Amino acid sequence: MRMKFSLRVLLFALVVLGAATTSFAQVRIFVSFAPPPLPVYEQPLCPGDGYIWVPGYWAWDDGFGDYYWVPGTWVLAPEVGFLWTPPYWGWSDGGWVFYDGYWGPYVGFYGGIVYGFGYFGYGFVGGRWEGGHFFYNRAVWNVNVTNIHNVYEERVNVTENHVSFNGGPGGINARPRPEDERVMNERHIGPVAAQLQHVQAARGNPELRASANQGRPPIAATAQPGEFRGSVVAAREAGGEYHPPANRGGARGGNAPAVHPKDLPSPERVTPNTGNAKNDRKYQQEQDKLFAKQEQERQKLQQQQEKEHQQMARQNADEARKQQVEQRHQQQTEQMQQRQTQQREQLQRKYQPPPAPGKRH
Repeated sequence: MRMKFSLRVLLFALVVLGAATTSFAQVRIFVSFAPPPLPVYEQPLCPGDGYIWVPGYWAWDDGFGDYYWVPGTWVLAPEVGFLWTPPYWGWSDGGWVFYDGYWGPYVGFYGGIVYGFGYFGYGFVGGRWEGGHFFYNRAVWNVNVTNIHNVYEERVNVTENHVSFNGGPGGINARPRPEDERVMNERHIGPVAAQLQHVQAARGNPELRASANQGRPPIAATAQPGEFRGSVVAAREAGGEYHPPANRGGARGGNAPAVHPKDLPSPERVTPNTGNAKNDRKYQQEQDKLFAKQEQERQKLQQQQEKEHQQMARQNADEARKQQVEQRHQQQTEQMQQRQTQQREQLQRKYQPPPAPGKRH
């Protein structure tokens, strides 16, 4: 089945997510058939104070022409007061567009998808921030009250629904509310490095592809990002039947995963506001130094990859060889991006206390 991408899809995506006001790059992927239903699974025990539940979802792998399951997991909030807005698939221009998740002060629109565990289509009831600490709603989150004392219980009546996409044939009919639209204009940051590594690990696991598990992934959730061995949670059952077209083909993205450093968006600079003018100046100086170093690293990798392109042109390389090199270039670029993201996060943590005290695993 032929996949396509259009300018209209990109414009729609920019309007819906308010990408011009966010501080991270959005991945734009368009697929002509819908993802499988959400599987049924249990939530693993919260590993410690300050962790936020990030529900699992179906992502798309263009290389295999298949959806794959990204297991739900617990992630440390990148900043005090930040919550996670899950990603979702939305119908547009005859197919489904992927809208990436993000961190911010409020939970925004996530397509009306009932991910469960506090994400029941609109808003969020898994917990709340108070006085620099996150308080867990034990009615919807699996929390050990012996180790985590900042808990409360607020029961929610929810209609079970496993549809994993918004709009289109069989999709959820939901639109952003006024408060959701306001959230779109708040400061956002994208998935943290641990989440990106978690996605990469999921993409590299053949058992998580929908064609292999038929909507019932053997690893539906993990206690922490990337921990795909040991105490993982398997899906109890598929959320429904899944019948993908036989000739699935590939997809196209407007801002598809960067293949070369030149394709990467410029990193967002953080304006220091620690309450200490001296620390703010030191942070700014270190940030400028780090950004300059990272830019040099980008340019060096870009030059290296361009030399390989020139070498292939001289050798009149065939398409198979070109594709192999481009896949390696994409891997190099993704690894560099993850490493640089971690470096910026480490600098932020240096001048900011952790989200909340408690045990870290």
